[in-house]
Amino acid sequence: MLEIEIDGRTAQVAEGSTVIQAAHQLGIYIPHFCYHKKLSIAANCRMCLVQVEKAPKPLPACATPVTAGMKIFTHSDMAVKAQKGVMEFLLINHPLDCPICDQGGECQLQDLAVGYGSSASRYQEEKRVVSNKNLGPLVSTDMTRCINCTRCVRFTQEIAGFMELGQAFRGEHAEIMPFVERTVDTELSGNIIDLCPVGALTSKPFRFAARTWELSRRKTVSPHDALGSNLIVQTIHNKVLRVLPLENEDINECWISDKDRFSYEGLNSAERLTKPMVKQGGKWQEVEWNAALDYAAHALRDVAKERGASAIGALASPQATLEELFLAGKLLRGLGSDNIDFRLRQSDFSLDGKRHGTPWLGMKISEISKLDRVLVVGSFLRKDQPLIAQRLRQAVKRGTQVSVIHSTDEDLLLKCAGKLIVAPSRLPQALAEVVKAVAEAKGTEENALLPGLSALVPGTEAKQIAASLIAGNNSAVLLGNFAQQHPQAASLHALAAQLAALLGGKSGFLGEASNSVGGYIANALPATGGLNASRMLAEPLQAYLLLHAEPELDSAYGSKALRALNQAKTVVVLSPFKSAAALEYADVLLPVAPFSETSGSFVNTEGRVQSFYAVNKPLGEARPAWKVLRVLGNLLNLDGFEYESSEDVRNEIFGGAAPEFAPGLDNNIGGSVTLSVMIEAGIERIADVPAYFADPLVRRASSLQKTRDAAVPTARMNAAMLDRAGVVAGNHMRIRLGEGEAVLAAQLDSGVPDGCVRIAAAHPATAKLGAMHGTITMEAL
Repeated sequence: MLEIEIDGRTAQVAEGSTVIQAAHQLGIYIPHFCYHKKLSIAANCRMCLVQVEKAPKPLPACATPVTAGMKIFTHSDMAVKAQKGVMEFLLINHPLDCPICDQGGECQLQDLAVGYGSSASRYQEEKRVVSNKNLGPLVSTDMTRCINCTRCVRFTQEIAGFMELGQAFRGEHAEIMPFVERTVDTELSGNIIDLCPVGALTSKPFRFAARTWELSRRKTVSPHDALGSNLIVQTIHNKVLRVLPLENEDINECWISDKDRFSYEGLNSAERLTKPMVKQGGKWQEVEWNAALDYAAHALRDVAKERGASAIGALASPQATLEELFLAGKLLRGLGSDNIDFRLRQSDFSLDGKRHGTPWLGMKISEISKLDRVLVVGSFLRKDQPLIAQRLRQAVKRGTQVSVIHSTDEDLLLKCAGKLIVAPSRLPQALAEVVKAVAEAKGTEENALLPGLSALVPGTEAKQIAASLIAGNNSAVLLGNFAQQHPQAASLHALAAQLAALLGGKSGFLGEASNSVGGYIANALPATGGLNASRMLAEPLQAYLLLHAEPELDSAYGSKALRALNQAKTVVVLSPFKSAAALEYADVLLPVAPFSETSGSFVNTEGRVQSFYAVNKPLGEARPAWKVLRVLGNLLNLDGFEYESSEDVRNEIFGGAAPEFAPGLDNNIGGSVTLSVMIEAGIERIADVPAYFADPLVRRASSLQKTRDAAVPTARMNAAMLDRAGVVAGNHMRIRLGEGEAVLAAQLDSGVPDGCVRIAAAHPATAKLGAMHGTITMEAL
């Protein structure tokens, strides 16, 4: 620690700190534009010039390290004169059109010009004009306003991992621009809007929609991936118009993904369900709530009487709140059925009844940055977990080694210590080879390993990954969405746990959705005797209750889901939206509130319980789903449905006030798990879930649907597979999987291993293919 003095106040600051960091520690504000605590130091705006004792001229506070005994003056005559001079230069070419600028009211340049600018400009010459750039459907540009702080350039390179923006030319001709004919397509692109201190980069969906001072601000939690990013939702006239990050260093830092930022457009979709609807005589009719609820209650009661309660099942979305999942389970069990599940995309349920507790990340999110060795198994990391990917990206810069075992060779925008890319059916074997290589290197006896490992001979890539992991002191094995949805997920879980034990590290899961952990806490899964999500679709029931789910897109077996729902006697849908498929198979549609219109809780992948309140009133006659389930329980004369608030439901779940972290988090397995290696003989499907088709809300966000990540799925394969199929990239082909088929364009993708074709799931174009895993046949058209 060094002792310094700023504006007459002494402070102890860490060696290596800069003047601006020391000033912030004391609560002293130094004006700045290019400096940002999460980005590298550029020192190009010069707005933070301060006077330092014995220095002949002002120094930039952001780039000047403190020294013992340093005396700094942030508001001396020298400092203020320098800052005012910089401001005058910044305003020379800046268009003075604040009344029509979309940044007005929250513009850093506007604020500082009040304190450091003159009442009139001495510059009378013609100002320069910079042409606007096309950065895609999410970010709008007014580049004449740019002050070349380069925050956006440094963000794309350092945080997002790919330099999509750069600075060209020099002096007053300098411009920020993308590469020729390219747009900004990173999954974190919206953060450059927040970083821009002027009106050069603004939100295209929000553009000219409202003034910042007209908006109401509310805190909430992201309903999408399992990180649980903290958000500020801004509304006007009971309509969500903008979503911004709420800084939380333990979770999302000061960033959010584009999915979190722009999905709000789906809240105002034309498909919003605003009034209860009942199908009568094959036609839909809008009815009052009491009629719709009576219809649903009688329909469920009739099925229970005629066919037994076991003929009723509930499929719940992992994006539903903790309280909604709990009440759905309580309702089903009150009727006498244990058929409820929220793990819609899972295909291997062999660990049910064997887990010690709730599967989770295995550590706090903030601890990821402290790992020195990481093995990521089966994860489309950048798209599934964009903010965890950026944490790993920063960790790699500090020396962490990341290795990957997966079925596609994707560019994670970070340096990998090792990669093992295999067909999906070979994924367990690939992980087993790494386990075997680590065991051999450590001299572990064979009987300590899982059954079936002794015959394996680790390959070169497996040995390379093992060597990297062994060299570390703080390691973790993380299973992604693809691994959790794998037909041999139990084997992957067991192998990951064994590998972590050999390394003395941690193993965990990168959760799929906002309540992938919360679903277990709410007990929204079958106990002994109940049917899981897969069996409920494979063994069709007489009645289904759907909670926020669109099974034709959200389940592992889309075609089976449609068949099961279409043959059912009764389908009760609780959803904010009326999808085309639901209008076919449903009998009653109950409009329930999305996350922004209800209170509730999400339990993120680290087990952190985060509760939130509604940010605006429900649209039309929509109601919070927990209230709808409570009334259904009352109409069915079930005990224990006398709740006054969502907090009452949450307190029942936890037996009192909600803890910071959920109890019972445990990735251990009881009993042995036999290693299952089933090598497919045909062409295997690799199914990813595109980021902007992962849940009903993002599927209806119009701006996100214009991005490159929302393009219609193609059949992606390597050059050898294209030759084998007899097609060229761009031509269409017929793909068959089981009884389903789809016509897709072929696309060259060198990251797909031989014998495989990557075809995205959760999209109408591929829903009829059914299973997310299996062998396919291809036919050129």
